[in-house]
Amino acid sequence: MRVTVQDIMTTEVASVNGSTPFKDIAEVLIAHGVSAVPVVDAENHVLGVVSEADLLCKEEFRERYYAEGYEPPLRAQLRHRLSEEGSELRRKAAGDTAAQLMTAPAVTVPATVSAVTAARRMDEHGVKRLIVVDNDGTLQGVVSRRDLLKVFVRPDADIDRAIREDVLECSPWAQTAGVTVEVQQGVVTLSGWMSRRSETLLAVRLAAGVDGVVDVIDQLRWKHDDTWGTR
Repeated sequence: MRVTVQDIMTTEVASVNGSTPFKDIAEVLIAHGVSAVPVVDAENHVLGVVSEADLLCKEEFRERYYAEGYEPPLRAQLRHRLSEEGSELRRKAAGDTAAQLMTAPAVTVPATVSAVTAARRMDEHGVKRLIVVDNDGTLQGVVSRRDLLKVFVRPDADIDRAIREDVLECSPWAQTAGVTVEVQQGVVTLSGWMSRRSETLLAVRLAAGVDGVVDVIDQLRWKHDDTWGTR
């Protein structure tokens, strides 16, 4: 079975509403030891996310907005002038409530998708966490990078069993009785014999897709090389 977001997400999530003041948001982040909170409406629908970075925009631009003669570093000035990021940062720096400070729309994910899909979505959007919502956008939880790491601390015995039961024993495509599985610290070693080389390649690929597998060492041998001429 593939690990899904529902298996690893945090369900007790601190949130704020659009009218929550700046200082109250900061207090929520500190009190709960989190780096961001979802912004929700009265029906708990997710509107956006406020992060530490959003709040720190005010500090970065504080002197500029209060005419204290502050000039940000040259690199920051160039970044702000050459992209839309500058106007967005200035907007957030002037904000006083969650609705004015938040990043919207939030990057969300359903609880039913796999941990791998969640990791890819984080990478695609360059975020450290995803807000988990149901079909109508109601907050269900949060999944973070730390949560995703839980997949890789899966016990070796569980990984061994998953490969045997879900890959080898449920394989109408090949005879796998001659295959030996060893797992150490998440690294899987497949050894023994299979009939065709194509079957060994498929077994290695499927084993690598099992949750918790760090790497697969292929020591399988075959009787017939049916991949000749296909490479």
